[in-house]
Amino acid sequence: MIKILAIGNSFSQDATHYLHQIAAADHVDLKVVNLYIGGCSLERHWNNILTEAEDYLYEENGESTGKNISIQKALAMEEWDYIVTQQVSHESGLKETYHPWLENIVSYIREKAPRAEILLQETWAYEIDSLHEGFANYGQNQQEMYEKLSSAYRDAARQIDVRLIPCGDIIQKVRKIEPFIYEDGGMSLCRDGFHMNLIYGRYLLAAVWYKTLTGRGIRSNSYIPSTKLAPGAVCREWILEVVKEAVEAG
Repeated sequence: MIKILAIGNSFSQDATHYLHQIAAADHVDLKVVNLYIGGCSLERHWNNILTEAEDYLYEENGESTGKNISIQKALAMEEWDYIVTQQVSHESGLKETYHPWLENIVSYIREKAPRAEILLQETWAYEIDSLHEGFANYGQNQQEMYEKLSSAYRDAARQIDVRLIPCGDIIQKVRKIEPFIYEDGGMSLCRDGFHMNLIYGRYLLAAVWYKTLTGRGIRSNSYIPSTKLAPGAVCREWILEVVKEAVEAG
């Protein structure tokens, strides 16, 4: 079994929602746990380590357990293969917000889970008309936000010597492909200007994670996402194929 732990927030919640199901359709035994606090920054993650705060909602294979847990307890509960963290989205392009918190977190994880590979999820830029107050950090400009977060994540990954899960890059590429060219009247990959669309956006993220962590392709994967959160949503398989091809192309 492949065991993945995400120490994140709503953006890792989006990314891991369909990951187990994609793996199961590919006959891969995978467990993914997300530690969720909305809007949690690297600084807060580090402070939670220091205080052993049991403030994280424990989500397993895309579902909430309703239980809260600390980072310490989560690290001790499994022999993790991969541990993924990230910066909070509105600070993702501000390089000074990563340090020294990221180095402290990574040093701690390496001590407590030496077998695990640590990765960073590169988060994504907001939609062009996002009303998120943190969009002001980038002049309400999606391209500026993307370029700054891309640079910040790459610098951070080099400094701590880890791989990136390139979600931000892939999302920005897909935003230039029909039917997701939002500025020309197409679909937005976001559901509220910053979180991912519950079907295609979340599937895209999970597919990027799956390909990055397993090296396995998703083009022939039979899983079709569905969600109880949006029961009226229709998953058009031809759109899903666009997403799959974009992930395969990298």
